Amino acid sequence: MSQKPDYQPGVFQWSFLLPQYWGIGIGIAFLMILAVLPWAVQRRLAAFLGNAAFKYLKSRRKTAVRNLEVCFPEWPAEQVQDKARQVFIDQMIGIFETLNAWYCPQWFKDRVSIEGLEHLQKAQADGAGVLLLGTHSTLLDAGGYLCSRYFALGAVYRPQNNPLLDLLIYRCRDAIYSCQIDHDDMRGLIRQLKDGQAIWYSPDQDFGLKQGVMAPFFGVPAATVTAHRRLMKISKAAAVPLYFYRSGDIRDPRYHVLLEPALDNFPSADEAADAARVNKIIENQLRIAPTQYMWFHRRFKTRPEGYEDIY
Repeated sequence: MSQKPDYQPGVFQWSFLLPQYWGIGIGIAFLMILAVLPWAVQRRLAAFLGNAAFKYLKSRRKTAVRNLEVCFPEWPAEQVQDKARQVFIDQMIGIFETLNAWYCPQWFKDRVSIEGLEHLQKAQADGAGVLLLGTHSTLLDAGGYLCSRYFALGAVYRPQNNPLLDLLIYRCRDAIYSCQIDHDDMRGLIRQLKDGQAIWYSPDQDFGLKQGVMAPFFGVPAATVTAHRRLMKISKAAAVPLYFYRSGDIRDPRYHVLLEPALDNFPSADEAADAARVNKIIENQLRIAPTQYMWFHRRFKTRPEGYEDIY
């Protein structure tokens, strides 16, 4: 768990001018330069960096390959390797897409469509806040920007360890999200939901069984967080599944936002059944664009008693 920052998010500090921050400052300037490059250059750089990451980040590569082997057993070994490589390339593409969302949002003009907006509008018309159940997509904040073109949404975030980098990300996100809520600020999150806000929340990572239950994910038992159930019970919020992805030729990509109907009878009295239900929704979404998900996270690191370690 990350430590609570001892600074106010989004606020400049004179200490950022000290030599200890010069390296990250140069890095930030470099990112701004990358953001104004033509898309043809960005995507080629992303492919180069993605291939390099796949080659040299051996632990992450091993995790991604193993996750894909487990979740897509129908894929032959060669296909698993190709898809795993594409995960890293898509992650790098997502970094450039995020930079475009932050600094050159006009690049997305005429490239974005949405399906199911009426589901969100109906939930909010009924006076409810909405928890948008999403995933850790390789599109990163570009996905949030796609959504913000059609509706206001807040986001739950984890502060960066480097306060200068946190300042950059917080301020860039400020133009996209209606609010940013620290992942430890449950009161703030509940307050926003009670006020009728739509908040993007991703319950798709393994945080152990102290914060969740075991539930099938692609048919494999996985530790699944259940905190959103408690949030919804307290705030009376609705749960609307959210997914966004890229399609088409990478030379001229198209972006899609998908909102599904609000979940009925959710949360129910059965915690495990609710977790399995959400995992199945996420699973069906990920099948649309399998490599645009962060498979290099150890989704199955928590194993039930009697099960072999996957990694």
